[in-house]
Amino acid sequence: MTRLAILVEGETEEDFAEKILQDHLLPFRVYPTASLIGGRGGNVSIDRLVPAIVEFSWSFDAVTSLVDFYGIRKRGERSVEQLEGDLTREIDRKNLGTSRVFPYVQKHEFEGLLFSDTSAFQVIADVDEGDVAALSHIRGQFPSPEDINDGRESAPSKRIMGIVGKYKKAVYGWSIAQEIGLEKIRAECPRFAAWLTRLEELGS
Repeated sequence: MTRLAILVEGETEEDFAEKILQDHLLPFRVYPTASLIGGRGGNVSIDRLVPAIVEFSWSFDAVTSLVDFYGIRKRGERSVEQLEGDLTREIDRKNLGTSRVFPYVQKHEFEGLLFSDTSAFQVIADVDEGDVAALSHIRGQFPSPEDINDGRESAPSKRIMGIVGKYKKAVYGWSIAQEIGLEKIRAECPRFAAWLTRLEELGS
């Protein structure tokens, strides 16, 4: 069994890792444990993430991260691919071996994954067909749920809260993801799909 540490930025990602990813990965002989970086509410930057990954590599067989590109501090004008590449190079300089120690940055934030199947928002009380249709309309404007982000006021979470007033990430985020299911998310979100495949391969 490969012991995997997943460094996360908040409670929702912690629940997602330990309640959804864990069930999925166990048959692949991978046992994930989530650990918060930066305290609850997130305080994530390259300067914090790289040392944390190094530290966890001493006591786990593999280490990765699940952090939102949208929330990373001091990212400047870098794209998610450039930022993840910089993180990988910093880790590689520590001679840890990037086959089992590698960062993952979600494009653009966790809520993007929830647009993989907007009908799942009906797990929230009082969400009606009009709300689902409005969310579905947003999804239809982008090639992938991971592409939903036009700016500070139109990130996935801001779009959801503008339609579903009761949405709270820590309360509903992981349960909506569970309702959607990993296979649907994987089919809709190519970056996430590649990361999940890489996690599965850790057990081989």
